[in-house]
Amino acid sequence: MTTETPARDAPVIVWFRRDLRLADNPALGHARATGRPVVPVYIHDEGGLVRRAGAASLWWLDGSLRALAADLAGRGAPLILRRGDSEAELRRLIAETGAGTVFLNRLFEPGAWTRDADIAHGLKVEGVDCRGFNGTLLARPGSVLTGSGGPYKVFTPFLKALLAVAEPPPPMPAPATIPGVQGLSSDILDDWSLRPTRPDWAVGFGGTPGEAGADAALAAFVADGLKTYSRDRDFPATSATSQMSPHLHFGELSPWRAVDMARAAAAAGQVPGTEADKFVAQLAWRDFSAHLLHQFPAMAERAFRPDYDAMPWRDDPAGLAAWQAGRTGFPVVDAGMRQLWATGWMHNRVRMIVGSFLVKDLLIDWRTGERWFWKTLVDADPGNNIQNWQWIAGSGADAAPYFRVFNPVTQGEKFDADGRYVRTWVPELERLPDRWLHAPWTAPPEVLRQAGVRLGHDYPRPIVDHAEARLRALEALRSVNQARATAD
Repeated sequence: MTTETPARDAPVIVWFRRDLRLADNPALGHARATGRPVVPVYIHDEGGLVRRAGAASLWWLDGSLRALAADLAGRGAPLILRRGDSEAELRRLIAETGAGTVFLNRLFEPGAWTRDADIAHGLKVEGVDCRGFNGTLLARPGSVLTGSGGPYKVFTPFLKALLAVAEPPPPMPAPATIPGVQGLSSDILDDWSLRPTRPDWAVGFGGTPGEAGADAALAAFVADGLKTYSRDRDFPATSATSQMSPHLHFGELSPWRAVDMARAAAAAGQVPGTEADKFVAQLAWRDFSAHLLHQFPAMAERAFRPDYDAMPWRDDPAGLAAWQAGRTGFPVVDAGMRQLWATGWMHNRVRMIVGSFLVKDLLIDWRTGERWFWKTLVDADPGNNIQNWQWIAGSGADAAPYFRVFNPVTQGEKFDADGRYVRTWVPELERLPDRWLHAPWTAPPEVLRQAGVRLGHDYPRPIVDHAEARLRALEALRSVNQARATAD
C-alpha cells in the first residue's frame, strides 16, 4: 500500500482520554504548535481490550467532559463526542476531516497500551502519523529502572530513583485560542446516560469535576491541608487529605503541576518542606502502581507473588453483602463503606481498614474487593486499585506482611478517637459514649439502652469474632507457606 504525505493544512486530531484538561497537556500543546486546525475528540469505547469504567467513575466523567467541552468551545475548537470502537471512530473522523496526524497522551495499563499500539500501527500503514506523549504520570513506565535494568518492586528505592531521573516538563499554559473545524457530527452527551437518574444514587457525590475544579481543589489543599499533611492525613474526620485522586485519574490536572505547587509552597516558607515531600511521595506511589501494572500485566488478575494464588479464599455471600452495605457490626468499617456508597469516595486510612477486614477477617478474595471499589469509586484507577488491594492482601509488590491484620476496633479508637467519623456515617450509634463507640457489643446493657441502641435491631452485632478471624487468616497463610516449602 502506498502512503501520502498529509497536506500542510490538514487538521490534527487530538484524541482525549484521561487527560481532560487544556493546560500542561502535551498532546494538545504539540497539536496547537503545528499551526493547523485541531479536532478534539473523546470516544466513549465500552468494548475491546480496555476495562469498562465503573458506574461512579462515569458520573465524574460526565462532569469532566462537560467542563472540557465548554473550555474548548470558548477557544474555538468544539469537542467531538463519539461512541463505539475507538479505531473505527478515529478512522471515520479521519475520513471526514482529511486529518493526517493523531496526537494523544498515552495510557499505560495493559489493555489500553496494546490497543493504542495496534491503532497507531494501522494508521501509520495508511499514511496517518500517530504521536503519543506522557501526560498522565511523573515518568513513563520503563524510564525508572534498577541498576540491572529491571523494574523496581520496592517503593522506597523506586521513589529515590524517580526523583533522581524524572524531569518536570516545562509548563504549558492553556492555549488562548484553538483553531477548530466546524460542522462535524458529534454525539450529545446526555444521550450517553453517564449519570444515574432513576434513582439518582449519586445525589450525595461531592467534588467539582473538570480542570477548574482540579485547580481550585489543589490550591485549597496547598493553602491549608498540606501544612500538617503527614500528621493529619490518617484521621478520616479531618479534611487533611488532598482529595485530588479523581482529578488526577481523569487528567484534569498534571501530576507535575501538583508537585510544582507543593514544592513552590515549601520554597516560599508557606509549608514545611517535609510536608511537601510527603505529598510528592504519595504522587510517586501512584506512579509506582502504574509502572508495576504496565510491566507486570498479569497482576490485574493474579497475585503479584504467585504463591498467594493458592490462598484458600472463602465463598461468603452473606459476609460480602454485609461488608458492601456497611452492616458488619464494626463501626469504622461500616462508616467507610457507607461513605463510599453515599459519596463515591473513601478516606485513604479507612480504605486500608475496610480492605483488611474483607481479605483478613472475612478471608474473601482481594479481587472481589477490587471489583467493588472499581464500581463504586469516582477515582477508580487501574494501577492504584489493583496495587493497593494486593498491598492489603500481602500478595503485591512491597506489600504489607500478610500477618499484619488490622484490628478494626483499635484502628477506630486510634484514628477516630472522638467518634466524629463514625457518628457521621453510622448515625444509629451517635448517642453511644466514645468509650463504647468502636465496640458497641462490649457496652453494658444500660449504656446501650440510654443510647437507644438495640444490637441486632438498630445496629448489627459483629459478623465475625476478630480474634478468631485473625487466627484463621494466619492459618491460611501457613497453609500457603507450607505448600511453597513442599514445592521447593
